[in-house]
Amino acid sequence: MTIRLTRRAALTGAAALPLAASAATRVAAGSHAGKPAMPHARAFSLGEMSVTTLLDGSLPRDGAQAIFGGGASDEEFAEVSAQNFIPADMAQFYFTPSLVEVGGQKILFDTGLGKGGIASALAEAGVTPDQIDVVVLTHMHPDHIGGMMTDGAPTFANARYVTGRVEYDFWAKMDAGNRVGDLVAKNVTPLTEKMTFLEDGAEVAPGITALASFGHTPGHMSFHLESAGKRLVLAADLANHYVWSFAHPEWEVQFDMDKAAATAARRKVLGMLAADRVPMIGYHMPFPAAGFVEPRGDGFRFVPVSYQMM
Repeated sequence: MTIRLTRRAALTGAAALPLAASAATRVAAGSHAGKPAMPHARAFSLGEMSVTTLLDGSLPRDGAQAIFGGGASDEEFAEVSAQNFIPADMAQFYFTPSLVEVGGQKILFDTGLGKGGIASALAEAGVTPDQIDVVVLTHMHPDHIGGMMTDGAPTFANARYVTGRVEYDFWAKMDAGNRVGDLVAKNVTPLTEKMTFLEDGAEVAPGITALASFGHTPGHMSFHLESAGKRLVLAADLANHYVWSFAHPEWEVQFDMDKAAATAARRKVLGMLAADRVPMIGYHMPFPAAGFVEPRGDGFRFVPVSYQMM
């Protein structure tokens, strides 16, 4: 059967879209009794592990090329954006910690912005902050350590803490006045008595191993998960955007502190994920932040998860 859409029908349909969107919004709001329609927690199975991504927050930001397209021409950046149906002038940011449950332990990777979103997302997953056994920090940028404290007290009161030695040592020696160093001093340093410091290849818990991916920060860590023959990588900020950082790993990202090292880490880890067909969770990927990596030209493509990890 062939469907023909006349110009008049197309224009009439387009004119109706804002009304349809408005009606859909009202229905969604009413059906959720005022609660957000979009979920903030999504659970996946990985062998005998349960992995839940937790949406701490999301926001749009202008100036996408300046953030994600260092070294790209205006034409190149616009072309890649158009090919992937996204605007070239803005990006939607997502902030997504992950909860891994294995061997009776609840292990939280990163703590979010510190605006209360992590507690709300955990509540959707049926978990309270005091039930977290271990908090792992992939690195110490503010959007990963902001939720460590609430009103001056540890948010995860019963947890022990884990982070990379290189990462902590770098930020701990910052002079007062450094924005990140000051937040580390406020949110992380008071908890060092309960903290274990990792090197590359160290084990957080059975089946969870640190994977050095330095560059975004001096001691940035990803984490490799394996259970019952199933594998997954918590990639943290290895790749900050699901299109630009994959299609052109060499394009410099404003937030990467060592641009060359970050590019090398992206190529190495994304290449491994693509070759081995291992899924990943990226802190800044569109929620639920999980997907697969495939080679494409001289770069890669992020393939969002659908029902593969049920």
